[in-house]
Amino acid sequence: MKKIMKKFIVITSIFYPTQAVKAYAGFEDYRVIVVGDKKTPSDWNCEGVDYLSVEDQRKLSNKLVKVLPYNHYCRKMLGYLLAIKGGAESIIDTDDDNFPNDNWGFPAFEHSYDCIDGRLGFVNVYQLFTKQKIWARGLPLNLINTWFELEKKVTIENCKVGVWQGLADEDPDVDSIYRLTSDARCNFDNREPVVLGKGTISPFNTQNTIISKEVFPLLYLPTTVSFRFTDILRGLVAQPIMWLYDFQLGFITSTVFQERNYHDYMSDFISEIPMFKNCTRIIDIVSDSISKSQNMETNLLNAYTSLHKNKIVGKKEVYTVEAWLNDIKK
Repeated sequence: MKKIMKKFIVITSIFYPTQAVKAYAGFEDYRVIVVGDKKTPSDWNCEGVDYLSVEDQRKLSNKLVKVLPYNHYCRKMLGYLLAIKGGAESIIDTDDDNFPNDNWGFPAFEHSYDCIDGRLGFVNVYQLFTKQKIWARGLPLNLINTWFELEKKVTIENCKVGVWQGLADEDPDVDSIYRLTSDARCNFDNREPVVLGKGTISPFNTQNTIISKEVFPLLYLPTTVSFRFTDILRGLVAQPIMWLYDFQLGFITSTVFQERNYHDYMSDFISEIPMFKNCTRIIDIVSDSISKSQNMETNLLNAYTSLHKNKIVGKKEVYTVEAWLNDIKK
């Protein structure tokens, strides 16, 4: 009898199977889904991977596939839907250039952890894991020179984590400003996991991340913003909504190293400009549009409706969110 997998790894790729993809495919107890796009080689194949080609996607009956743009990272959501339909208890997001280390894995979602005080606004969590001057993509630029003294604001608390973000060594997730001005490699220090208190904010991405079943609706990747903004916007929308239901965002030390695919840093900078301009506003807009009296799905829709009214996402975004919410209920 075929073993039913409850843990899924979802990746999107436009390249032939990388060594990272092959490594994930070899993990026992994980089902690996790779979502292709029009740029993906037509003969893509990897043992141990469920590959969802463009042709396979067109055969799907869900509403989302009919409204997603091609050649955009958001097509990864079709992999999420496949995982959810397969009975996933958690979904791991990663990329085809993130190689798992021997310590790869994630802590329990509920446990006692180091917890940063709440209501601090944006903080640079990387400062807890390295003394190197470095910051996460999506941190407001006016804060990149701020030393937050976070170790002084950490206590041990019982936590309910909805999302764990693992860090990445060598070429971690940073913005184009960092890459254009320094681009120094970074190997993070090993420290205990740390969780953010309610009202304390950090960007998180899709490179080494696990999401619990309870917050699956918040996996939604915006479709009307750039590749460099979509996962950051997702994370900024998710955090105020998670707080309503007492879920938190946590970080763990590096468990992957990244051998980054080629990027044009100036092109990255241009595509990140809306992120630089709006990251602080997004938290306020989302917070003002959601309510604990509503369920998570309604709050997600209300958040993106408000983001559209404030011209951060396009009109089509609202329809796409509706399609996503319809499909995850099936």
